Amino acid sequence: MADESTARRNLRESQILSRKIELLLDVMVTSEGRQFEFNDIAAALASRGVKLSRTRWHHLKVGDLTVRQPSEVITALADFFQVDTDYLLKADGDVPERIQHELELLAAMRRAKVKEFATRTLAEVDNETLDAIAALLDDSKQY
Repeated sequence: MADESTARRNLRESQILSRKIELLLDVMVTSEGRQFEFNDIAAALASRGVKLSRTRWHHLKVGDLTVRQPSEVITALADFFQVDTDYLLKADGDVPERIQHELELLAAMRRAKVKEFATRTLAEVDNETLDAIAALLDDSKQY
């Protein structure tokens, strides 16, 4: 029974790490404005003397790698993304301010894309309806 709870806890921790990595990959971009890819991250970690294989990266991203304590890879990833190791490994806790700002910007950009799409798609709809749709999208940022 204790082994089962340990296995569940390990799975939960690996899934937390997976979600945090996906979030960081979603909001962080390179200096050229593109999303980071495996090769970018592996090269940055290699420059710190940490090897990240494509297989391990896959397991980290999908959340099926047991995380018992911050390994050198996790510590290097935290350094790479400029976040605390605790942020990567714990479900609760504050989102770093920089990441929160990036999330807000990303959400605003996505709402703008939806507005643009709705405007083009619903071109034959009256302006009042389009304004109502835009207001709904603006209100959605509160959630």
